[in-house]
Amino acid sequence: MSTLAAIVFWLSASLVLYTHVGYPVVLAALVWARGRQRDRQLDKLEITDASPVPSVSLLIPAYDEEEVIAAKVANALALDYPRGQLQIIVASDGSADATAARAREAGADLVLDLAAGGKTAALNSAVELASGEILAFSDANSIWEPDALRRLVAALADPKVGYVCGQVRFTNDEGDNLEGAYWRYEMAVREMESSLAGVTAGNGAIYAVRREAYIPLGAGGSHDLSFPFAFAKRGLRSLYAPNARAEEKMVPTLAGELARKRRMMIGLADIVFGEGMINPRGYSPLYAFQIFSHRLLRYASPFLHVLAFLANLVLLGDGWFYYLTFILQAGLVLGALLAPYVPATPLRFARYYVLTTAAIALGLWDRWRQKQPSGRWEKAAGTR
Repeated sequence: MSTLAAIVFWLSASLVLYTHVGYPVVLAALVWARGRQRDRQLDKLEITDASPVPSVSLLIPAYDEEEVIAAKVANALALDYPRGQLQIIVASDGSADATAARAREAGADLVLDLAAGGKTAALNSAVELASGEILAFSDANSIWEPDALRRLVAALADPKVGYVCGQVRFTNDEGDNLEGAYWRYEMAVREMESSLAGVTAGNGAIYAVRREAYIPLGAGGSHDLSFPFAFAKRGLRSLYAPNARAEEKMVPTLAGELARKRRMMIGLADIVFGEGMINPRGYSPLYAFQIFSHRLLRYASPFLHVLAFLANLVLLGDGWFYYLTFILQAGLVLGALLAPYVPATPLRFARYYVLTTAAIALGLWDRWRQKQPSGRWEKAAGTR
């Protein structure tokens, strides 16, 4: 019994440590060994009047966004891109407020006032009416820097690239949410992935794809998670262009961040199993390694934590080391519980980690209860 428990403990604990700490170290070693000159050029890309200017459709999905939609359209109109080559589409998904009217007044080229169907359904409808060779996407509350679109388009000049995401910066660091710190870590990992086989996930604030590569997704799908691996199976790379920048308000509270991530994880099983993320067929060996290390192990981490904890309980009589590991695991949970009452940074990090890890399991639980993904919208409070 103790031998089996030891195997479960060491395997589970090692995989958790590897996906969060070991994987970035391995990536850094691979990047160093291979050199970064191939994709490092995206950081220093010079945008000139001679740069390619294919037609672009900028798609903005929106649900009850009357507070911000006019500013978003104005931001799109102010982009450093030829106006005749830019189509701005706002897809209002069952909005009950003045989103559609304000988008039209602000100067959007096409405003779709759709029946409620969810974000992916709204985007699918917008793509059907888009005229651009390139499809760019942005959240309604994301503000792009003037040259952001040109930088996305420049990355797609390589016909082997199907998807490119930019860098989103969070502008409100108030409250107890540590998503900003985590996101800086995540962007560093994605930059290394980009220079190797390609990113394993993007972000909804700022990204673009080739029109011919676009895949209509179901209600449980997510462009952020689905497109990079689906494109990899088609032989197309997905890149991260850090100088294509956008700003977005961060959820101010960790409770709000937990709710946001829980909603995001509802479609996870559909993506991993239904869409085939877990199936390595079509991946290059390096990309399969990245998907396993960064995505699959990360999504398995709440269950790996539970296995490590239960196995540790069985092993408590097998020496001092297992008492130490038990104290460390219990201390992580205790620190998360104490964080709202004790203003210490280590405890805040413990709470952030515990809750965002739990969000994966909670999202899967919600999906099991729903039977079918709804694709419904729920805006996080404080992000508008």
